[in-house]
Amino acid sequence: MQLLSRARITAVGAYVPEKILSNADFEKMVDTSDEWIITRTGIKERHMAAENEFTSDMVVKAVENLAATNSVNLEDVDMLIVTTFTADLLTPGTAAIAQGRLGLRQAGVLDINAACAGFVYGLLLANSFITSGQNKKVLVVASEIMTKVTDYTDRTTCVLFGDGASAFLVELDEKNPSFLAAHMGANGELGSGLYCTSIAQSWNGKPLERIGKIYQDGRAVYNYVIKNIPAAIQVLLEKAELNINDIDWFVPHSANVRMIQSISDKTKISMDKTLMSVVEYGNTSSVTIPLAIWSGLKTQKVKKGDNLLLYGFGGGLNHAGLIIKWQY
Repeated sequence: MQLLSRARITAVGAYVPEKILSNADFEKMVDTSDEWIITRTGIKERHMAAENEFTSDMVVKAVENLAATNSVNLEDVDMLIVTTFTADLLTPGTAAIAQGRLGLRQAGVLDINAACAGFVYGLLLANSFITSGQNKKVLVVASEIMTKVTDYTDRTTCVLFGDGASAFLVELDEKNPSFLAAHMGANGELGSGLYCTSIAQSWNGKPLERIGKIYQDGRAVYNYVIKNIPAAIQVLLEKAELNINDIDWFVPHSANVRMIQSISDKTKISMDKTLMSVVEYGNTSSVTIPLAIWSGLKTQKVKKGDNLLLYGFGGGLNHAGLIIKWQY
């Protein structure tokens, strides 16, 4: 059964900080090499926010880019959803801070923390709000400032992460909805394989590592993804009443290229039909999927009428997938 939808994606924008961290930069920081990084992750570079730049700043800049590059009116936006786990503050939320700076006086605000699956959840909430009649015009912005929670002494994880933001505008459209099907799941018992501390400094009685910085058991996360995501993608296709050949573009969370290749092998989705942002921007958590679509639009790969299969997975450990028809 396909997803009930009265909502359409109508505009996209993005922002990445000016500063670039190359693999050569990491060769000077930790015991690594360009060859080692590319072989294991596929990453060539990632962008790093300025010292005085934070998640809400990037939300604002991504929305400003959306407004500048699309013929849209944002004055009547009635909801702003921000997906992030690197919020400026515990409270007020990042969406509230950005709403004030953007002057979206009629908009409600909501932060979502679902880590790397956050953007998919954000789009699903936007569709739900609009389809239910609660809202008519929703901005969904993924924004993550990963470099501020990265431990640059940990050679296995510090090479992975970058900063960025991307904004999608979702509007009421009963005749040409974008959203076809969705699927989600989680296993919170495995959550200790990927976390970033806040208030708690222990989990189930065990002390947490790298206080204030991201911790990842790469092998555990990889095993979870490869075991669960290919099967979840098949469930999502069945819900949409589609098969692999009906999908024009696969847009997974860009954790690293090797992981995406493994998923593609198991699902029989060609890498030629896969959009990634990880090579140029690193792992930007919830931002990887919208950045990949934004890049696909810039290179004119994504075209009106294309079916896109989005799948986010990561901290939680959780996952969420969505099939959309590109309608502009």
